[in-house]
Amino acid sequence: PARFPSPSPQGFLYTAPVREQGNIYKPNNKMMADELSEKAVHDVHTKEIDLVNRDPKHLNDDVVKIEFEDVIAEPEGTHSFDGIWKASFTTFTVTKYWFYRLLSAIFGIPMALVWGIYFAILSFLHIWAVVPCIRSYLIEIQCISRVYSICIHTFCDPMFEAIGKMFSSIRATVRKEI
Repeated sequence: PARFPSPSPQGFLYTAPVREQGNIYKPNNKMMADELSEKAVHDVHTKEIDLVNRDPKHLNDDVVKIEFEDVIAEPEGTHSFDGIWKASFTTFTVTKYWFYRLLSAIFGIPMALVWGIYFAILSFLHIWAVVPCIRSYLIEIQCISRVYSICIHTFCDPMFEAIGKMFSSIRATVRKEI
């Protein structure tokens, strides 16, 4: 049988390897140690999932909480037989429950595969294309902004200072005549 490593005291399967100079994720350097806070390294693919609370971030609170009363309601004075109302409630609830389970059994894994591929591509493009392009643009625009700044300070600043001195000698007085 395959042997799995025993979990660490924190509950993680793997911890950061420790060397005399510090671990490979954080050198044993006092200055860097003050800047960084060490976190235990663990494999996110083997983390346990919560089978009870499957929406811990409440992504679908406004969409999925559809109950029988949200869809079908009989106003005062227009009531069906009690047995029909109970059977309708049960039919709606059980159908919604089992049809969702059937759809998730058929399409859940393929949709997880599609969304996994989509977000992997999105992450790849962001990491390897978008951010480097933005950084490259900021580096290039910095050179242009320096040239632009020199031109403004060389040509515009003296002109505006001269205009300012010209208008600073103008005195305006306001008299009130009765």
